[in-house]
Amino acid sequence: MKKVIQLIAVVSFLIFSLFLMVNAIDKDEADPKPYTHKTYKIKAFDLPGNLNLAGERVPLEIPDVRERMERELLVNTYWQSNGILLIKRANKYFPILEPLLKKYNLPDDFKFLALAESAFIDETSTAGAAGMWHFMKSTGREYGLEVNKNVDERYHIEKSTKVAAEYLRKSYERFGSWTLAAAAYNAGNYGIAKRLDAQQVTSYYDALLPDETERYVFRIIALKEIINNPKRFGFVVDKEDLYELPQTYTVKVDTAISNIASFAQRFGITYKELKIHNAWLRENKLNNKSRKLYEIKIPIKK
Repeated sequence: MKKVIQLIAVVSFLIFSLFLMVNAIDKDEADPKPYTHKTYKIKAFDLPGNLNLAGERVPLEIPDVRERMERELLVNTYWQSNGILLIKRANKYFPILEPLLKKYNLPDDFKFLALAESAFIDETSTAGAAGMWHFMKSTGREYGLEVNKNVDERYHIEKSTKVAAEYLRKSYERFGSWTLAAAAYNAGNYGIAKRLDAQQVTSYYDALLPDETERYVFRIIALKEIINNPKRFGFVVDKEDLYELPQTYTVKVDTAISNIASFAQRFGITYKELKIHNAWLRENKLNNKSRKLYEIKIPIKK
């Protein structure tokens, strides 16, 4: 009798469990709230037909070129958090870069090269490249930038942009192509020239290059398309959400500064605020034994 009761209890439990499962399934099917997989769709998209870098057309009729271009557009479109941040930062720094590029006779599209290089954040690459334009120490010094522990002008936006423009213009004069000039910014003039000669080609899109350089120009073009047409790629950023740099005025200094934190306080700002606008000052002092004239930006308090 006891075994019969136990058997009945087990069967009842199983029937009750089955009843709950069926109800749960019915409830799920009737639930009016859509699940993520029903509303969020990751889709391929048609490539724009006029893709170019500095007016030089991307030959999308070449299957390999088309696939590589699609790769960078898809990667940068569906890395949504990074895309939003790049759009917001672009609004912060493009107004500084655009007149400088025009002044130094460089196509406006090269502001996207700077964005691709550094993402407009103050970090040094694993190879040691630093600043918005990601110069190595040796390259910065070669082009006249002051680079040491105390002052590193690779972080000086105006001065480093001038050097980047000089480098890119020299590459353009050598190769006759802005696309190859951009590739050479990544792989070096010698590296690009050597591979073009060995492969007997004259176009970036016909050359077999190192993996990073193979992607480099396409990433620049992808960022250009996404930031110029954010809504087309699903990015919606309201104007008030964009980042902006505070206005500044310039203080000229031709002496040493023993304590930059104290110097900042004289202008009603913190050490951190001063360093945000003058990242080229790498320590809490300015040695300046040579009595060089420096220009320090001071943010205007609202």
